[in-house]
Amino acid sequence: MPEFVAGAADDGSRLDIVVASRSGLSRAAVQRMIAAGTAQVGGRRAAKHHVVRRGERIAYVAPAAPSPLESETVPYRLVYEDDAVLVVDKPAGVVVHPAPGHEHGTLVQGLLDRGIAGGHELRPGVVHRLDKDTSGLLIVARTPVAHRRLVEALARREIRRRYLALACGDVPHDEGEIDVPIGRHLRDRKRMSVHSGRPRPAVTRFTVRDRLPGYTLLDVTLETGRTHQIRVHLAALGHPVAGDVTYGLRRRPEGLPRQFLHASGLAFRHPMSGEEMAFESPPPDDLRRFLAALGGGGERGGGRC
Repeated sequence: MPEFVAGAADDGSRLDIVVASRSGLSRAAVQRMIAAGTAQVGGRRAAKHHVVRRGERIAYVAPAAPSPLESETVPYRLVYEDDAVLVVDKPAGVVVHPAPGHEHGTLVQGLLDRGIAGGHELRPGVVHRLDKDTSGLLIVARTPVAHRRLVEALARREIRRRYLALACGDVPHDEGEIDVPIGRHLRDRKRMSVHSGRPRPAVTRFTVRDRLPGYTLLDVTLETGRTHQIRVHLAALGHPVAGDVTYGLRRRPEGLPRQFLHASGLAFRHPMSGEEMAFESPPPDDLRRFLAALGGGGERGGGRC
């Protein structure tokens, strides 16, 4: 049951107006909810015309909208949970939301039972995405208001995302910025490219974390969030992500089952409280094993790009 404490802006307003503002539901829907007894002030039922006072604790049960999706068992690690948001660690191989060719087994379907909401009916709660074969941290909203505020924060570039990427070859500078627009490939619409008829601004920053035989380990941050941005930008730099068969070499190095890209850090202001939130995710086992092989000189697998 979502709940909140009325603030100064709520003081003196009717209960139905306050709950509609906080929940993102229509005022008519809130009035029906209150009439059904699923809204409480201080643990007791209240009328729609109740005048809210600052400091009152308000709780409600939002009506469940019918969903075209059904819950499924999908692997993920729950990192954080409250009434407004989830932070999850997505494993490689899991698609974030249903799309043509991936109608089942997505992260969204795995999270339905936890109560996610906001945005499109086929991707409820989704604020940002990761590629299927990229692992790591994602925010998912549990209410329409939280979703709207998080999407707005993302547009203002206030959600900070950090990635661990293994680039092929020796990246020459210890840090850098790639400021090159990205759009759909001119001939292959499933790919993105720096050569596009309708490119959009894209900025990627990187810092070298380690230099290994045949590779450079990078910490990467996004100023923008275009599709496949890190993969396209590093390929354009001449140092594609290791194991990326779409934008790099067609064969993966021995011992690396997928592209070496992991969303390792996430920081944002909580959409309801404004509290600063920060989360870290260590690289999963498949990437750590490949790094360990490289650290041993690459003789036990790993190889080179």
